[in-house]
This record gives sequence, C-alpha cells and structure tokens, in this order.
Amino acid sequence: MPKMPLTVFLFLLLLSLTTLTTAEIKSLKITDDNRPMILFEKFGFTHTGHVSVAVSAVSVTSTIRRPDPSRHGFFLLSEESLIQVLIELQQNPSFCVIDSKYIKLLFTFRDLSPPLHNSFNQSEPVIAPNEYSLFFANCEADSRVTMDVRTEVYNLDQGGVKDYLSAGLTHLPTLYFLFSCVYLAFLVLWAYVCLTNKRSVHRIHLLMAGLLLMKALNLICAAEDKHYVKLTGTPHGWDVLFYIFQFLRVVLLFTVIVLIGTGWSFLKPFLQEKEKKVLMIVIPLQVLANVASIVIGETGPFIKDWVTWNQVFLLVDIVCCCAILFPIVWSIRTLRETSKTDGKAARNLAKLTLFRQFYIVVIGYLYFTRIVVFALRTIAAYKYQWVSNAAEEIANLAFYMVMFYMFRPVERNEYFVLDEEDEEAAEMALRDEEFEL
Repeated sequence: MPKMPLTVFLFLLLLSLTTLTTAEIKSLKITDDNRPMILFEKFGFTHTGHVSVAVSAVSVTSTIRRPDPSRHGFFLLSEESLIQVLIELQQNPSFCVIDSKYIKLLFTFRDLSPPLHNSFNQSEPVIAPNEYSLFFANCEADSRVTMDVRTEVYNLDQGGVKDYLSAGLTHLPTLYFLFSCVYLAFLVLWAYVCLTNKRSVHRIHLLMAGLLLMKALNLICAAEDKHYVKLTGTPHGWDVLFYIFQFLRVVLLFTVIVLIGTGWSFLKPFLQEKEKKVLMIVIPLQVLANVASIVIGETGPFIKDWVTWNQVFLLVDIVCCCAILFPIVWSIRTLRETSKTDGKAARNLAKLTLFRQFYIVVIGYLYFTRIVVFALRTIAAYKYQWVSNAAEEIANLAFYMVMFYMFRPVERNEYFVLDEEDEEAAEMALRDEEFEL
C-alpha cells in the first residue's frame, strides 16, 4: 500500500509537465490492470462543456480482500487542483484520491447496480471552464480491474453543435489549412526558380521540392484530421494519412539537412563513409521516433507503457538533432583545411561563411522547435494552446525559407560570388581567422 501514493505522486507530477494534443470519442479496453491512476483524456472545457463516461463488462479481482466498489471510480481533475492533490498525497501516505475535495467525482463502482458486471453511463455538464484531466482511480493496490470504457468529451458552440476539439485547439483546422496553402505557393515559387535556372539545378534541389510537397500534404491531412475530429469526434482515416506524410516529411527533412551539411551535390557528387553512416543512423532513428509518435497519438495515455514511449521519442529526437550537426561541422573543418592548399581562398571563404551561417540557422531552428515551443505548450493557458502550434509552424516556415534561399539554384550562387581578384584579401582573412583560433 505505501508504494501506491508515491506512484500516484510521480504520475501526477509528470502529467503537470505533459500536454495532450488530441481528444476524440474513444472506446478502450482495460484488462487486468492494477495501476492506481489511469489517465484517459486531457481536455479544455468552456462553460458549455460536457463529459460522458460509459463502462461495461466490469470486473475487479483481488487475492487478499473483497474489493470495495467505492475505492474505484472516475473523476475530473483541473490543473489548479492538481497542486492541492499532490500536497494531500505528500501529507497522507494512505490517502485515496477519490476522497479528495479538490476533484470532481463522476461515479464509483458502487453506482453500478448490481455491483460490477454491469454497464453504466454517466454524463455530466462541466460548468466551470478550465482544463481538466479525466482519470480512473484504483485505491486498492492489490486489486486488478478489467472493463470496457467509452469516453466522450466536448464543448457546445453557439449553435448547440458539439465541438470535440479542446477549447485551445478548436482553431487548428483553419491554422493548418492556411499554412498548407502557403507551402503550396512556396512549392510553385521553388519550381519557377528551378525552371529559370536549369543549368544550376542539382539533385538536392529536387529533394528540396519533394520536402515542400510532403510538408504541404502533411498539413492538409492535419487540417482534415482535426476538422473531422472537431465535428464528429473521430478522424475518419485522415489520421493514417497524416502519420504517413508526417513520417515522409520528417525523414526527408533530416536527410536534406544532412546532405546539404555534407556538401553533397554542391561541393561533391558523392558521400564519404562517415557521412553515409550518419544517414544510416539518422533515418532508422527517425523511423523509430515516428513509430513512437504514432503509438502515443493513437493509443493515448491510458496504455501502461505510455510514459516509456514518451521517453523513447524524446531520446531519439535528441540523438537525431545532434547527429545532423556533425556533417555541417565536418564540412566547415574540411573547407578550413582546403583553403590552405588549393589556392582558391576566396571561394573557400564564401563556402565557409555559408556553412557557418547554415550551422547557426539549424541550431536556432532545433532550439526553438524543441525547447521554446515546449515551453509555450507548458506555460500557455489552455484557451491558447493553438499559439504553440502556430509558433512551431512559423518557425518551420522561416527555417525552410532561409535554407531554400541559401542553397537556391542560381548561376552565381553564394559559393562563387567572389572573383579571382579577391583571392589575396580572402587569404588574409583566413590567415587572421586561423591566428585567432
């Protein structure tokens, strides 16, 4: 019994740092589960919010005692009340969350008539607007629960129509659709630039065009996914297309960054062995990260290994972000060494400057999308959760525009803007730089 409050405490602490981005009508099956807390949804309610929980085929088993139905139940917990519940758990090791005055208790298994082995449906309005988490609590550490659960959370709009998206995410369909239009326009502009500079087009430019296409399709599917969830509570298959294009887009993005960082197609038509190894590491890791993302997105936090999958996704993402920086550093080092021997100091200085700028841009992009966006999701009020999504898409668009501009196909690109007459000045600059280092 003493282990249960500590587990609950750690779980609630993790919940306070976690933001769930989807809410749908869900039908779940819990089998022989002894967890003290199971999180089903995290949803932002307006003053017209409703929550409905239906359970059936309920069974509670225990090898030590006869189960007490009042020690098992569903409840809502707001973000503000979470702190109070954590304090109660610290002060009283045997405290049961169901007894807390800071929760909104929906029902316990005592309400099932006859007790257990029956279906029960509880629907209640949420009058106080806030972000709530829907939990199931098992306050008997030695008992195991089996049941079928159907959850439905929604707000009513001005016309009385159900809106199954959280209050802070209801604008996402429009947001994603607008950004998809921007990327389609970007793709048309990129195609025009490539067609007007055919002689300077390399294979990397075709991959960059494919990246824009995948990003646009990914956003279109995201918009449709959220649109159908908003109206019906289910994505109608658009989530499958979303994950497919998400996978292709992320793998292609990291591949393009690595290939540009190695100078492939610009500086040399081949990859060295160590550069191939980076690609062989980054791509499988991205596959693993996307599988983890799909598991998290499709199953939700009620699965037993939800926390583990979150940790896997975070670790793999960090490894990939670090791995894609190595090729850029190698190219900078190679250019610095080459500038001492090939007699083309001006060109090498231009290349070196460009790769340094690209390195800074990639670092800034990774920092913003991994740290700043996460901070926005954590500190933003539940009504403004869409702001973090907008900030992430703006950062993505800005990064794409800068990267595509830096490595655009032009006859006299950044690699060759300096003429031979500038060689002496460039050599002096490189020598000064070497002296400073």
